[in-house]
Amino acid sequence: MNLDQGGDSETRFAEYVAGLGSVIGHVERTRPLRDYCTGLMLPGERKSVEPMAARTAPARTAAQHQSLLHFVANAAWSDEDVLTKVRDLVLPAIEKSGPIEAWIIDDTSFPKQGKHSVGVHHQYCGQLGKQANCQVAVSLSIANHAASLPVAYRLYLPEAWTKDRARRKKAGVPKQIKFKTKPQIALEQIRWACESSLPRGVALMDAAYGRDARLRAGMTELGLPYVVGIVPTILMWAPGSGPRRMDKPMNNTGRRDEPELVSAKKVALSLPKQAWRTVAWREGSADQLSSRFARVRVRVGYNKLIPEKLSPEWLLIEWPEGEAEPTKYWLATLPENVSFTQLVNLAKLRWRIERDYQELKQEVGLGHYEGRGWRGFHHHATLCIAAYGFLIAEQATIPPSETCSAAPVQVPLLPDNYRPRGSALAA
Repeated sequence: MNLDQGGDSETRFAEYVAGLGSVIGHVERTRPLRDYCTGLMLPGERKSVEPMAARTAPARTAAQHQSLLHFVANAAWSDEDVLTKVRDLVLPAIEKSGPIEAWIIDDTSFPKQGKHSVGVHHQYCGQLGKQANCQVAVSLSIANHAASLPVAYRLYLPEAWTKDRARRKKAGVPKQIKFKTKPQIALEQIRWACESSLPRGVALMDAAYGRDARLRAGMTELGLPYVVGIVPTILMWAPGSGPRRMDKPMNNTGRRDEPELVSAKKVALSLPKQAWRTVAWREGSADQLSSRFARVRVRVGYNKLIPEKLSPEWLLIEWPEGEAEPTKYWLATLPENVSFTQLVNLAKLRWRIERDYQELKQEVGLGHYEGRGWRGFHHHATLCIAAYGFLIAEQATIPPSETCSAAPVQVPLLPDNYRPRGSALAA
């Protein structure tokens, strides 16, 4: 199927759904698939099952509610198969603007009031910027400067949940799901992407993931270059120095055994004035985005490092004018001859995943699912990504907020007196 083959939006949407239907199992699932994706793309205060049922079938809302609820919460179709099909259908539209440049790892959170939804735990919630009751999902997106698309998505299940058999059973958590940290889930997704022969890009992630030495080492073993945020306390050998003890791996006493190890912050503060230069990376909403950066080749030390396998990496530092000290740090395994501008461009390309999550939550209803089970949580996310993928294919550089007004299908108007549960008007 070619989403760029002409015809109107409604025709292309029908063909897109047919493509997804080819991997979703029973043919009778195609109708709820179409209606669910339609409901996600239409304007509306809530994108949970009940208001979408009323929006897509106002004359038979109760029956439509049951149909959509069964489809998202109970039907045994494969999230991985659907996400793979979405990628196959949407990737050509993304690549019209250029090849894939990056694989972006990140996570997103969903605040929750209760404690029964699968994976809910008191943990750091990025959406709120503090510790709170929430769910957290880890994702991998492929991206270039024009567009991006999530290709893998998995709920982080806290250790307390993995050990609670009663809660696992009630939420339908598969038996094979064991406790994994978020960086471990990320490496699992990256390994899958390598095995699936996705178009290669440079791996990008923030300091919450980039600080994990095992994750960085795992990407290097897979032959995947990275540009990752780090914390300023990570230890390294500055330019012109290296490990002294070559006979055995480092351990937690490495700083004592290797007295020349210093923090990334100390390296940054020791750089001469001429090491810093202003670099612009893209157009912002008002002006060209730019800041002051320095870069230097370093060797990074970490627990169980075998010195013989140590390779130099780029340390990239951002120190905006007017700030008292550097504000951001990255490590990069890009070639030594990579240009300064290209290095900064890749480090800053993580904004694409932030745009993904903003649009997926605000426009496509990623955070609106009200069910409590493992299957429904992932099915809803998969369908949100499918709907988002179609919008990307329609207009790759325009976010859903600017295309929602033109629905891909004609939908009956809601009854005047309809008020979905949870809406401000129903309160």
